[in-house]
Amino acid sequence: MKVSNSKILIFESVNSKIMNSSIKINILNPKAAKLLKNLAELGLISIKEESQKGFSEVLKKLRSNHKSAPDIEEITAEVEKVRAKRHEK
Repeated sequence: MKVSNSKILIFESVNSKIMNSSIKINILNPKAAKLLKNLAELGLISIKEESQKGFSEVLKKLRSNHKSAPDIEEITAEVEKVRAKRHEK
């Protein structure tokens, strides 16, 4: 677990009444992060950092598969087919 200001982490707790509940915590003080890390080491809580992947990362991944993506002519042809079917009705 990294310790830094304003880090948002997801903490999961398990007890007889609450099973696998999660809360988000915004850590403002590194001392709080250390306390939470100690609780995790004792097995009282589990800590899972949120993914930092944003929209741009997902977009990059999708664009990396550009060889299998249709080109503009194929897209235009498909749109024209759909429009033609719609106007037939």
